[in-house]
Amino acid sequence: MKLLVVNCGSSSIKYQLVEMPQERVLAKGLLERIGERDSRLVYNTDFKQKKINRPIKNHKQGVKLIINTLTDKKIGVLKNIGEIKAVGHRVVHGGESFSDSTVITPKVLKTIKEYIDLAPLHNPPNLAGIEAIKEYLPKAINVAVFDTAFHQTIPPAAYLYALPYNFYKKYKIRRYGFHGTSHRYVTCRFAQLSKKPKNKISCITIHLGNGCSIAAVKDGESIDTSMGMTPLEGLVMGTRSGDIDPAIIFYLAKKKMTLKEINHILNKKSGLLGISGISNDIRDIIKAGKKGNKRAKLALDIFAYRVKKYIGAYLAVLGECDGIIFTGGIGENAYQVRELICSGLQSLGIKLDRNKNRRVAAEESLVSSRDSKIKIFVIPTNEEICIARDTYQMKLKSMKRKRT
Repeated sequence: MKLLVVNCGSSSIKYQLVEMPQERVLAKGLLERIGERDSRLVYNTDFKQKKINRPIKNHKQGVKLIINTLTDKKIGVLKNIGEIKAVGHRVVHGGESFSDSTVITPKVLKTIKEYIDLAPLHNPPNLAGIEAIKEYLPKAINVAVFDTAFHQTIPPAAYLYALPYNFYKKYKIRRYGFHGTSHRYVTCRFAQLSKKPKNKISCITIHLGNGCSIAAVKDGESIDTSMGMTPLEGLVMGTRSGDIDPAIIFYLAKKKMTLKEINHILNKKSGLLGISGISNDIRDIIKAGKKGNKRAKLALDIFAYRVKKYIGAYLAVLGECDGIIFTGGIGENAYQVRELICSGLQSLGIKLDRNKNRRVAAEESLVSSRDSKIKIFVIPTNEEICIARDTYQMKLKSMKRKRT
């Protein structure tokens, strides 16, 4: 069975065509800069790569270009679009309504739209991708896989803010958490590597990329996570501030800054970029730090310190911890960052093998020392396969219902 996995960002579409249950990726790619003149589609298969440069006005046009490429007589991998039996969509915010992936119905679409206020930068493009797929692939089943779903097991003591309780009841202000598909994938993979059932695993999963989050997982379920009602809370990120004193917002407002300006600064001008003044890319910051740039070194220190604080907090929450897992672009590739984070944690039973750690980049590996009480793993995330698995299961259930 061939499935299409679609991940629509604000100006991009990441996609994979996957054959299930073999989990074989037939084609994948990325369409970037939607809405700009220099839009570009990168299309990859096992035997070729194609780059297509042309203006793409919106996500609907982008989906059409991807489908046309997949069925192209020269470079495509499909004879016709009818071969795609189901499409899995990454949806960032499902609020409290979804604790699992679900087939997209008119009611589900309505609910996703209701959460636009909580994810104004993410849910609209997710919806645009769904609508486009429904038009171009009317016979395919559509499945929504929510970033927030994995964190719906977090207890009230961890997800409620100490605000008037009515704010939660009336406005749904609470911690939701994000990167759930990534945290779920590496948790399941860690359980496999540990040769234990998922419900017997307790671990700390650390997703470090341009967006960063950390989760405490007990008995295979998320019980706390660093991102909050929005993806702004928590760790220091590429351009996001992470945790700050909320009174800073009022202070800046007194300095005649508008709420729009403050929001832009916290989301787009802070984090690694704001501290270093160089870049939001950790590779640029590491290079500058090696050359003696003090602000670059400071950005790295703050970034690692914040992760270290959360590890300590989550060890206290978990009580027992089988492993710490690094994933995401930074977590998988930047051995320097892993070293900074794990340094000084020996008294907590966390010992990194420096030589092993330095040899690992974007590959699955155990990087803790032999005498480390808590295992440290690098596990590359694979959100697309996670989405494909959920979509495949939903399609099978749909087929069974039709037969009965």
